[in-house]
Amino acid sequence: MNNSVENRFFAIVCGALLVFVAPLFVLFLFLSSERADKEIRDHISVLLVANAQALAKPLWDLDEDSVTQISATVVSQGAIVKVEVRDQSGQLDVSQSTIPRSFDGKLVQVSRAIIYNTIDGPKNLGSISVYYPALGLFSGLKQEEVVFISIFIFAVLTVFGTALIGNRFFVIQPLMRLTAAIEATRQLGSRHHVDWQSNDEMGRLAHSFNEMQTKLESEEKELKLAHRRATDIYNLTPAMLFSLDEEDRITAVSDYWLLATGYNRAAVIGRNFANLVTPATRDKFVKRRQAESGMTVTVKFVCLDGRTMDVLIMESEAGAGAQDRLSLSVMTDVTELKASEDRNHRQAITDHLTGLLNRQGFEAVLDNKIAAADAAGQELACLFVDLDRFKWINDNMGHAAGDTALVELVERLKIHLAPSDEAARLGGDEFAILLPAKDAETRAKVMCEQIASIFETPFAPDMHLSASVGIAIYPHHAATAAELLQKSDMAMYAKKRDGKNGAQLFDNAMLDRARSRAEIEANIEAGLIDNWFEAFLQPIVTLNGRGISGFEALMRLNHPQKGLMPPAEIISVAEETAKIVRVGNVIMEKAVANLAKISRIPGMQDTYLAINFSPLQFEPALPARLAAIVGRHGIRPERIVVEITEAVLMHDNPQIRLIVTELRRFGCRIALDDFGTGYSSLSYLNRFPVDIIKIDQSFTRAINDGDDDVRQKSRMLIEGITTLSHKMNCTVIAEGIETEEECRTLHQMGLDYGQGYLFHRPQHATTLIEELTASQSAIARAS
Repeated sequence: MNNSVENRFFAIVCGALLVFVAPLFVLFLFLSSERADKEIRDHISVLLVANAQALAKPLWDLDEDSVTQISATVVSQGAIVKVEVRDQSGQLDVSQSTIPRSFDGKLVQVSRAIIYNTIDGPKNLGSISVYYPALGLFSGLKQEEVVFISIFIFAVLTVFGTALIGNRFFVIQPLMRLTAAIEATRQLGSRHHVDWQSNDEMGRLAHSFNEMQTKLESEEKELKLAHRRATDIYNLTPAMLFSLDEEDRITAVSDYWLLATGYNRAAVIGRNFANLVTPATRDKFVKRRQAESGMTVTVKFVCLDGRTMDVLIMESEAGAGAQDRLSLSVMTDVTELKASEDRNHRQAITDHLTGLLNRQGFEAVLDNKIAAADAAGQELACLFVDLDRFKWINDNMGHAAGDTALVELVERLKIHLAPSDEAARLGGDEFAILLPAKDAETRAKVMCEQIASIFETPFAPDMHLSASVGIAIYPHHAATAAELLQKSDMAMYAKKRDGKNGAQLFDNAMLDRARSRAEIEANIEAGLIDNWFEAFLQPIVTLNGRGISGFEALMRLNHPQKGLMPPAEIISVAEETAKIVRVGNVIMEKAVANLAKISRIPGMQDTYLAINFSPLQFEPALPARLAAIVGRHGIRPERIVVEITEAVLMHDNPQIRLIVTELRRFGCRIALDDFGTGYSSLSYLNRFPVDIIKIDQSFTRAINDGDDDVRQKSRMLIEGITTLSHKMNCTVIAEGIETEEECRTLHQMGLDYGQGYLFHRPQHATTLIEELTASQSAIARAS
């Protein structure tokens, strides 16, 4: 390295001399040679002029001796080495030369004509030519110039030598010492320092190098100490630590690893770790390690004594590439944890009461069963079982009795299940059964018969149950697990609607009904958002004079494309989806606003408004909401009639009782709607503050029935209800009056009011207001 640096420096200096000094020196020699050549030419020119005149007379006289003598004189002059004299006639040719034989240089010739002045004038007699050697770069140098050049060369050489010596002493020597220290450090491993002290860059370099060596030496000591500590920690840490190389061979293990596994260090170092893993989990370990950088995997590890433990391996890598991949891994014994996880998993997917799968476990098994059916070329039947009257058992006999019945049911069911079948309790009294078979529909029907036989024997005294079963077959009815469960559920609900206690196979008509229901749900939501709901009004009249005493608000959904939609389905779906509260609030607001408009018509200021309320609408905020609405429109509370059905009162809910009482205290009247249907009981009239009884239209139609027995009983029931209601200060209204005969009969029975198509159809408030206004105007004109 030092020779390279020194040679480069020497080459740089020489290059500088060649580029800058040598051209100047050559130029100086060239100019000096030109000057000397000019001086010689000037001297020879003068000499030729003089000798040409001297030679004129001898040459005229052809005096060869004189010519020779003069030529000898000329050739002896300074730099001239040869003289030639010739006359024009060629009779005389004299040549004198002092050129040594060894001379092989170039000669420069200078000639002059010899003119002789005769009586007839000047005549050219001949010529004289002299020769002198051509001057080189150094030939024309004078002594003082040679001295100057010598001094110049000496100065340049002195500077050149000084630079080389200075470079060697101040640059090369410290670099050699630095190199020697580096080589010694590399070969011996110890930190050598550079012994060089100066205030220049080399001194600072040496100082920095020495500081770096000192710092590195200190860091090496710290690293060695840290390595010893890390080794101690590695071996003393109560964790199973081990390291693998790029070929998955064990390079190191901690003492705790050896203690936990039973191996000794010499026996495992160099072994492939995968060979210590059970064959069942070996591929998992290999694939995970190849695919992931810093893997986390759980495998089964085989100890020296042959026992197997579940271990969680967490690996962190320390390597720059695939060829030098090293890792530090910690291996944790999770045998107990895995066992606990398995127990928790079983508990998570198992129904704690019956021991069957729960919904989560069933959904997971359902996917596997479908895959197994595909692999075996079989079908899969899904039975959705829902118990009938089970809620009644819980409510009347207690939940403990219900749980006992469920356990007994499962025990009876298991007798009929094949090993390939799967049963689950989805929640409450809902169960699902999977039946794989070549002909799954036939197998499902057989199972339904067996399920029906289960319920022939009571589960306890007076505890009789039945079941509604929905059946869906994969792949005929469904292509996915979720679809299979959904369609069996739809089939079960279809059976529930058709009368319960039996089985129903899924068909596409159910899907159509489901789509229709979904469409109704969408229309309800859109109606609430886009204000499609209207509060139609149907007048309630007195039976004796047929004057309007009030109006019943009826919900209508006016679809922008489909027009008015049937309200029964909308109300049913709204109650199932709990949207009836929002719908009811809209109808209540609009109905009260319509009553306020009708109240401006003469004679209508005391009419009342009857509003139907669903059981779901009886929220604690209902009285305050109703009070705010009637207050905003200036309606007296007694003009509002809250219509409730027997279903609201049947369970004697304390909250509903409190809300009804609060509405009554506010001033609203209470009407019991559809009386005579369901679980009718006159005790409601005693337990609740009822003001109006509305007899259901089915009784109205039956009073003139063609069957005498039906007609007679219906009239007796209506007369009895009317009499008792009047005794309890309740007004009686008959619904669904469509004929004059029905009206006369009801009036004769003592009923107060009626409503129906005979008098008025439900109408939009605007149309009704126009009719009432026109009617009042006609009455006014007539009077």
